[in-house]
Amino acid sequence: MNANSASLDVDRLRRDTPGCAETLHLDNAGSSLMPRPVLEAVVAHLKLESRIGGYAAAATVAQEYEETYRAVAELIGGRADEIALMESATRAFDAAIYSLPWRRGDRILSSQAEYGANWIAMLQIARRTGAELVPIPDDEFGQISIDALEREIDERARLIVLTHVPTNGGLVNPASEVGRVARAAGVPYLLDACQSAGQIPLDVEEIGCDFLTATGRKYLRGPRGTGFLWIRWDLACELEPAMLDSHGARWTSRDGYTLEPGARRFETFEADVAGRLGLGVAADYARTTGVAAMNERIRALASTLRGRLAAMPGVVVRDKGVERCGLVTFTVDGIDPWELRQRLRARGVNVQVSGRELTRLDMEARGLEHVVRASPHAFNTEAEIERFLEELDGARA
Repeated sequence: MNANSASLDVDRLRRDTPGCAETLHLDNAGSSLMPRPVLEAVVAHLKLESRIGGYAAAATVAQEYEETYRAVAELIGGRADEIALMESATRAFDAAIYSLPWRRGDRILSSQAEYGANWIAMLQIARRTGAELVPIPDDEFGQISIDALEREIDERARLIVLTHVPTNGGLVNPASEVGRVARAAGVPYLLDACQSAGQIPLDVEEIGCDFLTATGRKYLRGPRGTGFLWIRWDLACELEPAMLDSHGARWTSRDGYTLEPGARRFETFEADVAGRLGLGVAADYARTTGVAAMNERIRALASTLRGRLAAMPGVVVRDKGVERCGLVTFTVDGIDPWELRQRLRARGVNVQVSGRELTRLDMEARGLEHVVRASPHAFNTEAEIERFLEELDGARA
C-alpha cells in the first residue's frame, strides 16, 4: 500500500466500529457498519424525541440538522443549498429524473450496467411520454464507451445517466470523461454515486455532472433510510419537482404557490431527523478520515482479494473495467451464490449476491444470473482477507 493509505489509523477505524468485533463484514457496498459517532448521533436524537417529542426535538437540533447539508456538500465539492436530503439514492434519482419536462422523442442516454431501479424509472418515463431510452455500448474494457456516447449525442438528447460504480462488479465508469462529453454538448448529466460516495473522492465540478445521487448506508457508513440529491443551483431553480408539499413550496395565495429556492424544493416535510443527523456525521467522518486515503486502502485490499480468488480452483472472478474499486465479484463452480452467501453467514462472514434483475443488460450480455460480491472497506484488515479465503474454502466443502 502507498503512503497515502498507510497514513490511515486502521486501529482507530476498528475501535470506532463496534461491529468489527462481531462479524467479518465484506458487504460494505450493500450496507456498511456505522462508526460509533454516527451511531451515537442517531441514538441520542431518538432518545431526545422519546423525552420531548419529535417537533420539539427537531427544533432543539435545528443547527445540527443544517450542518448535515454543509457536511454532505463538502464531501462532494458542492454547496449546501444544492443539497436535498432524501430517504434513499433511488428516491433522489426519481426526484431528479421525474422533474425534467419530458417530451415525445427526447432521448435518455445511459449505460449497459445501469442499476435496475434507475432503469425501471427511465422505462416508465419512456412509456408515459414517448421518450426513448438508449443504452450506450461498452468499450473493449467493459466500461461505457465514450466514443459511442459521443456518436449518440444529437439535438434530441435530453439527459445522460451513468452509474459510477455498478453493483455487480469492480468497474469504475469514467465519470469525468462522460462529464466532458455532456458539457460540450450542453446535455444535463445525472451521476448515480450510490456505490462510490465514501469510497472514491468526488468533486462535482471536476466530474462535470448536473445531478448526483447517493445513499447513506453503503461506503459512506451512514444510517439506512438516508440519501441525498445534489443538483446544480441554476438547474434546481429551473425545475419543478413531480411531487410537492408545504415544505418544498409555500402556499402563497388561494390558487397559487411559490417554490422554495434551490435543491430543498425536492424535499418533503416528513423526515427521519435522527437518520439525517447521522448522515451528516457520517459525511464529516469520511471527509476528516480522508476519502482518498480510504480509497487507496480499499483498492489494495480488493486487489489482493481479487488476485487470491482468481488463483483458487473453481472460482471465477467476474470484475471488469480499466479502473477497479472495492467491489469484488465472483462465482464458484457447483455452488449457487445464494447458498454460498448463507454458508458464509453461518461462519460469521457477510457478503452479498448481485442478481441479473439488478443490472439486467450487463448480466445478460455476459451470460450471468448471479454473482457473489465481497466489498471490503478501509476498516477491514489483511488478516480478514486471509480469513475470508479460508472460510470460503471451508464453505465450498
